Amino acid sequence: MKRSLTVPLTALAPVSWGTTYAVTTTFLPPDRPLFTALLRALPAGLLLLALTRMLPRGRWWWRSVVLGTLNIGAFFPLLFVSAYRLPGGMAAVVGSVQPLFVVGLSALLLGQRPALRTLATGVVAALGVSLVVLQGTGTLDVVGVLAAVASTASMAAGTVLTKRWGRPDGVGPLALTGWQLTAGGLLIAPLAVLAEGAPPALDARAVGGYLYLALANTAVAYWLWFRGIGRLTATQVAFLGPLSPLTAAVVGWAALGQVLAPLQVAGMALAFGATLAGQLGGGASRPSSSTGSFSSTEKTARKDSMDLMDPGLRR
Repeated sequence: MKRSLTVPLTALAPVSWGTTYAVTTTFLPPDRPLFTALLRALPAGLLLLALTRMLPRGRWWWRSVVLGTLNIGAFFPLLFVSAYRLPGGMAAVVGSVQPLFVVGLSALLLGQRPALRTLATGVVAALGVSLVVLQGTGTLDVVGVLAAVASTASMAAGTVLTKRWGRPDGVGPLALTGWQLTAGGLLIAPLAVLAEGAPPALDARAVGGYLYLALANTAVAYWLWFRGIGRLTATQVAFLGPLSPLTAAVVGWAALGQVLAPLQVAGMALAFGATLAGQLGGGASRPSSSTGSFSSTEKTARKDSMDLMDPGLRR
């Protein structure tokens, strides 16, 4: 697969995540955020484990648990808590500062000194998202704000550690994604049972919605995301994050009848411009022992693509 396609393919992940709100509110049972998070993560993880038929070995058992917790198990519940407790799109605004978190953590863990242009681009991205999603004022809930900050920091730390640790030789991003989704889903399962009780009754619309979230929105999207982390800098990947609230705004306008004000359109232009600017000058990362970059080659990437289509091709 051509390296020039890495950015647009990775961008499909946050674009897919931007459809989550519309699918959740249109097709799924209300007030079941942890159950929804569980059905997004665990079935997708088990499916990828079945496709790749590979389990972690050695230190990758605990690394998979750490990454699965940061990227999935802690991120999903914290994100839902913040979304339910904060007014308007405040949770999305807090989430839009993730590139700045990634820049800081990359300096600490990867030894990458942040450029002034990168910091300025991160501020512009957050400003643009703010203009898009903030539709009113309200009393800010302290727990909601802390949950939003924690979810953003969790995903940022997971992105940087995924970059630092890479993956074992001979293991593709498809298997790595399965490990993390399974670990995260197993972490969410007891929380969902304790907080929400027995699963709700599901009709055909809900089943279809959950299938979409588990397959396209999670299994495929996170595979593309972790694949992108292996080929781009952590900062480049993080700057694709604002595409999620932008997609949510467009889907709300196109499918849910929501109106976009001129100021929101201006904010979309700012955030999208910052996303593009975040891809300039970074280039694709190269493997190095100091950063733990992915060691996969183009041949491995082709194998992973075939694995996704036909699990019988490998074993």
